[in-house]
Amino acid sequence: MKRVLFVCLGNICRSPMAEAVMHDLVEQRGLSNSIKVDSAATSSWHVGEVPHKGTQKKLKEFGISTSGMKGRQLSDEDFKAFDYIVGMDSSNVQNIREMLGQPDHPKIFRFLDLTPHRKDVPDPYYTGDFQETYELVVDGCEALLHKILADLE
Repeated sequence: MKRVLFVCLGNICRSPMAEAVMHDLVEQRGLSNSIKVDSAATSSWHVGEVPHKGTQKKLKEFGISTSGMKGRQLSDEDFKAFDYIVGMDSSNVQNIREMLGQPDHPKIFRFLDLTPHRKDVPDPYYTGDFQETYELVVDGCEALLHKILADLE
């Protein structure tokens, strides 16, 4: 069993989008017993809130559910519980490392570093561009799933 945690600033746009997309990919491939997915925030601003309406709308276009998802903040227990802690941008990765007291642990990395994009996932809360975020999230989830499957072998 491998466990993945996606992390962004508020846990209402990017990280829940990544959680939902990865969950969908895992289910499509019949891997639900091998891979578990969750998401969290570095801030406490949106704890208990459902994903942003733009995230929900974009995912609904592709038949991907956000049912039951609620914002939560990253905790010390997450470092023990997850095999991959994936920050959606460089600032998130830095904050994760500081919050968890892990300045250079390989299980903490930037989401798109596994793709040819090798950049930050822009925050649609500020850009308003949920389509760009969705496309990058799909690419990143496919790349991460490939890595996880290789790690499971």
